[in-house]
Amino acid sequence: MPAYATVQLVMKDMEAFAKYREKAGEALAMHGGKVIAGGPNSEVLEDTGAGECVMVLLEFADADGARGWISDPDLQHIHDMRKAGANTRAVLLPDLSV
Repeated sequence: MPAYATVQLVMKDMEAFAKYREKAGEALAMHGGKVIAGGPNSEVLEDTGAGECVMVLLEFADADGARGWISDPDLQHIHDMRKAGANTRAVLLPDLSV
């Protein structure tokens, strides 16, 4: 069953983040993940003080894929690139269809 995760990014170094983006898709794919929506051109419908951020929605084959992606020691250098470019929050969404 597919699993979904959101990543909220508050940009701090666009050059560093650009380096991460070159590797991000490949890193996601290693664990069955892909970006399905979001990015810098998203339309903000409401902001009650959360502030400027970029959101992306990720899809994985299952929740273990999402957990594997974020905790894979072989991908630590890629996650470090993301963290150098942005403060981030990644959230695995619960399945509400059951």
